[in-house]
Amino acid sequence: MVQYYWYPGFQQQQMQMPTTPPQIPAGGGRPPFREESYIENILRLNRGKPGVFHFSFEHAVEAGKNTLAIRGIVEAAGRDHVILSTAAGKRYLMPMIYFDYAEFDEELNYFNQQP
Repeated sequence: MVQYYWYPGFQQQQMQMPTTPPQIPAGGGRPPFREESYIENILRLNRGKPGVFHFSFEHAVEAGKNTLAIRGIVEAAGRDHVILSTAAGKRYLMPMIYFDYAEFDEELNYFNQQP
């Protein structure tokens, strides 16, 4: 240990290593991994499904132009963004902070709800 500041009463201490390794509880010690139902995970589960994705923007340039609805499919989704593609071949990279909701044309895939 390096002493950076002097103060009276400082004593060099030796670090003691434990003589036995830490015990891991039976069953591996961790609960099994379970995907969490965040929006980006749900969008990833439904890649390729057609829908309408609604976004709104606080600071619109023109009054009344603060919403956007994109009809397309989810190509990819991350923690803070979604990539959408349209039938016309246009692709959008949209920040999730502007995402409001999505309407899908078919049943959605969702996580297993069994405990």
